[in-house]
Amino acid sequence: MDARAKITPKAKATPTRANPPRTTPSLTMKRRLNASPAEVYRAWTDPKLLTRWFGPENVETLEAELDVRVGGVYRIVMLENTGERHQVSGAYQEVVENERLVFSWSWITTPERVSRVTVTLKPDGDITILTLLHEQLFDEQAVKGHTHGWTGSMVKLEALFA
Repeated sequence: MDARAKITPKAKATPTRANPPRTTPSLTMKRRLNASPAEVYRAWTDPKLLTRWFGPENVETLEAELDVRVGGVYRIVMLENTGERHQVSGAYQEVVENERLVFSWSWITTPERVSRVTVTLKPDGDITILTLLHEQLFDEQAVKGHTHGWTGSMVKLEALFA
């Protein structure tokens, strides 16, 4: 019997790579508004106020139906000065009065492209810092279009509280 240990070649280590999670484009905006968090929250949750500021320049918000509660749905109809109508809708996923709204976002023309919007309101003395995060956007073109829309909306929202 041979007392020597049998030497076998080591198995080659094969590096494994986990598939990185698919990241989707997003955008973030911050604004300092001359209003309390309660006033800003109301601008997002009162249909009459929302129609005054929602949408970019050259767009009028015609209708806003808002059932602001977890699981509640919303629908917003806008009209461009070119005559083109747009409709976005979704459901509220998180509602914290005067602090936070989270809702899904889907255009009627592309219902399969559901994204997510988070609006956070933080008091800072006499003003409110609004942070808007729009994530899970379809592609960079969607980021560009939504950046335009949200920028115009934020300008109008700032003017509402000027």
